Amino acid sequence: MAAEPVNVNGFQELARQALPKMYYDFFAGGAEDQYTLKENEEAFHRITIQPRILLDVSSIDLSTTVLGYNISMPIMIAPTARHKLANPSGEIATARAASACNTIMVLSISSTCTLEEVAACCNAVHFFQLYVYKRRDISAKLVQRAENNGYKAIVLTGDSPRHGRREADIKNKIIVPELKNLEGLLSTKIVTDGGSNLDALANWTRDPSFCWEDIGWLKSITKLPILIKGVLTQEDAMKALEVGVDAIIVSNHGARQLDYSPPTISVLEEVVHAVDGKVPVFLDGGVRRGTDIFKAMALGAQAVLVGRPVIYGLAAKGEYGVRRVLEMLKDELELAMSLSGCSSVKEITRSHVRTKHDHLLSML
Repeated sequence: MAAEPVNVNGFQELARQALPKMYYDFFAGGAEDQYTLKENEEAFHRITIQPRILLDVSSIDLSTTVLGYNISMPIMIAPTARHKLANPSGEIATARAASACNTIMVLSISSTCTLEEVAACCNAVHFFQLYVYKRRDISAKLVQRAENNGYKAIVLTGDSPRHGRREADIKNKIIVPELKNLEGLLSTKIVTDGGSNLDALANWTRDPSFCWEDIGWLKSITKLPILIKGVLTQEDAMKALEVGVDAIIVSNHGARQLDYSPPTISVLEEVVHAVDGKVPVFLDGGVRRGTDIFKAMALGAQAVLVGRPVIYGLAAKGEYGVRRVLEMLKDELELAMSLSGCSSVKEITRSHVRTKHDHLLSML
């Protein structure tokens, strides 16, 4: 039997061995040249940690709150599509792992288990990720179903008026199963003449005219808090505040939409400054180590969301694999905090990290 991975990256190799190439490429791939995909991870490597020594770190508290919900660690599960392509148990296994680790899972609208099945499978806080479709009535129905089934927030993805060009999927001519949440609402059977049916499906269903003004419509159909995902600039952070969102997720969609968009950790601080504490800011993209989470928190994120590593854990070892990925990141974060002199997440401050920008300033 293969040795247990010693870090989260070890699960990626196990997933590559376990999955058909078409599905591995679907999960692992990014847009076009995959510049942003590489940079999401590399940009973390350019930030150094400035530890403080000789502080009492005999007990470390990783717990935090997200929109008033207590979680055991500042690590949530990002919305990712089609978990059954990774493991037959699909999103139910992922949700149970999140519940066991006492954290929040954001369920993708493009899930392969229904939002009702996921809500019923375990006692946990779930958020629901939403794309707005050309048929607004269908989006409204999904929001209402999420609210009725106890989901605690809506995560609106704002960076996908069209589908990014993921060339591995086009080469592989990927065909994906119909979306469970849309059964009986919208036919998602799309016939393409070559290429990926994902592209055709997304571009056929999603509403490219949806804009900031339309968030008022979304707020009018739900009492749930709304998080906007896909913010990468101070201008959009300020827009998000203007329309009254409850939180912001700094995200480039796991580098699957616009290639050469900035790595998320490199723009986090810009967004945090623009928001100025008015709403919480979260980050996803490229998080592979506890030290990455420490760096994100030092730069102002309240928590991070993790996408691909969760899928790799699921593909390699099912629910147990997802749990191990979350536990590894938690353990690494705890160690990083201990070695940096922080006994709680509140003690992680901007002075604990040095960015490339700080180095340049110090040379002036």
